Amino acid sequence: MARLALLSVSNKTGLIDLARSLVEEFDFDIISSGGTASALKEAGIPVTKVAEYTGSPEILGGRVKTLHPRIHGGILARRDVPQDIADLSDNQIRAIDLVVVNLYPFEQTIAKPGVTLADAIEQIDIGEPAMLRASAKNHAHLTVLCDPEQYNTYLTELRENGGEASLKFRQRCALETFKHTANYDRAIANYLSSQSAEESSLPQQFNLSGKELQTLRYGENPHQAATWYQSGTTPTGWTTSTILQGKELSYNNLVDLEAARRLIVEFPETPAAAILKHTNPCGTALGKTISEAYQKAFDTDSVSAFGGIVALNRPIDAATATALTKTFLECIVAPGCEPEAEEIIKKKAKVRVLILPDLTQGPPQTVKIIAGGLLVQDSDNIVEETSKWRIVTEKQPTAEEWEELLFAWKVAKHVKSNAIVVTRDRTTIGVGAGQMNRVGSVKLALEQAGEKGKGAILASDGFFPFDDSVKTAAEAGIIAIVQPGGSMRDKDSIEAANQLGITMVFTDIRHFLH
Repeated sequence: MARLALLSVSNKTGLIDLARSLVEEFDFDIISSGGTASALKEAGIPVTKVAEYTGSPEILGGRVKTLHPRIHGGILARRDVPQDIADLSDNQIRAIDLVVVNLYPFEQTIAKPGVTLADAIEQIDIGEPAMLRASAKNHAHLTVLCDPEQYNTYLTELRENGGEASLKFRQRCALETFKHTANYDRAIANYLSSQSAEESSLPQQFNLSGKELQTLRYGENPHQAATWYQSGTTPTGWTTSTILQGKELSYNNLVDLEAARRLIVEFPETPAAAILKHTNPCGTALGKTISEAYQKAFDTDSVSAFGGIVALNRPIDAATATALTKTFLECIVAPGCEPEAEEIIKKKAKVRVLILPDLTQGPPQTVKIIAGGLLVQDSDNIVEETSKWRIVTEKQPTAEEWEELLFAWKVAKHVKSNAIVVTRDRTTIGVGAGQMNRVGSVKLALEQAGEKGKGAILASDGFFPFDDSVKTAAEAGIIAIVQPGGSMRDKDSIEAANQLGITMVFTDIRHFLH
C-alpha cells in the first residue's frame, strides 16, 4: 500500500514541487485540507480532502477540520505496539508517514498597521500546532516538516536512503518543530500581554527566543563562540538590511552598528552622520547635506575615525562616497545608496556597506543576561521636550544655543556614562566617555575640544555632584551647560554658573548608558 502524507500549509512556497515528488518518485498518497488541497488539485496532483478521508465535514468556517481521530490516530500510532496497530485496523485508520504543516501567519498579521485584536486572534492556529506537536512526539515512526526550507533536504534524504528518512533526520525535524511551535506560542503570549490593560509595559513573564540566522566567526574575542539570531518569524531591524559589499559581519560589527543606529535616529529632520568606535561616538554632526555632515563628523576626531563605524541618515551620494573612501572604515550603514556612489565605494571593496531602509526599527526593550536570569528594561526612546527643561541660571539661552543644547544632549544620551559631550555648530568637538568619575570625563572632553571649546556647549548625562566641573568648563570657554540636575549640591553649581556668566539648563531626566 502507498504511504500516506498529510499536507496542510499556510505558506505555499515549494508545495507543488514537494507534492509532485512525493507522488511520482515515492508513491505517496496525499490528504489535505482547505487551500492546500485546492492548490494541489489546480496543479494536477491527486489529493484527497481531509473531510472526505475523515467522513466529517469542515465546520465553524474551517476552524475544525483536522481535529479528528482518523488524523491524530494516524499520526500518533506506534508501529511497534500491537495494540496501536489493532486500533488503526479496527477504526479503518491509515498510518501517516509524513506530516507537512506550517502555521497561520500570526506575526505577519500583528505587524500590519491598524490590526485589531479580533484580526490577530483569528490568526491563532489550533489544528496545525496540534498536528505538529503530535508528529514531533511520534518522530520515531514518521517525519514532520514545518518549514519550506526543509523540503529539498527531505527529498534528498529519501533519495539517498532508499525512500526512507533516517531516525537521525526525523529527530532533527522533530526538534525544529518543537522550536517552531514554542516560538509561535511565545509570539501569541507576548502580543496578548501587550494588549492587556492589566499588564505593565513589562510583563510578569518575559519570553526570549530566536532562530539562528548566521554563525559568526567569533564573539568579542576569538576564543568566544557567537551566533546571530533572528527574533520572531518576520524579519525586522538588521535582518532586513542588505549587505552591498564587504566581508561577513562580525559580532563586534553588529554591536557597533546597533549603537550607531540608535544615535542617528535622534536626528530625523536634518542630514546627520555619526562615527562610532566601540559603541561610543567619536564624531557626530548635522549638515545641510549628508556629505557636509559626514565631513564635519570626521574632522572632529579623524584619528579615532580610522576603522570606525559610520551611520548616515540619508542615502549615500557621490560626494559622500568620495569622502568615505579616503580613510579605512569597518562598516557604513545608510538608508540607501545612489548608483554613482555605489561605483565609487567599490574602490574600498573590504569595507562593509549595509543598506537599512528603515533605521527607526528598534527593539521596545533591551535585555541583558546575568547569572540565573535576565534584566529587561524599556528602551530609552523618550522624546526630548525642551519646553519642559528648566533654565536655572540668570543668563538665558539664545535661540541658537537652545538648538545646540538639544543636539549636545541627544548625543550625550548615546555615550557611555560618565558621559560628557562638547559641541559647536551642531558638531561634537569633545567627548569624554566611560570614566570612573565625571571630572575625568569633563577633562577628557575639554582637552579634545581645545581652542574650539571657547564659545561651545557642554552636555552631561548625569548631574554634577560638585561645582568643580562647572568651573573647569568655564575656564575652557564653555558658555552653556545642559545636565539633568538632581544633586544635593545643585545650588553650588548654579551659583558657580551665575558667577562665571554661564547658562545652565536642567532637563530633569538623565540618560545613563552602562
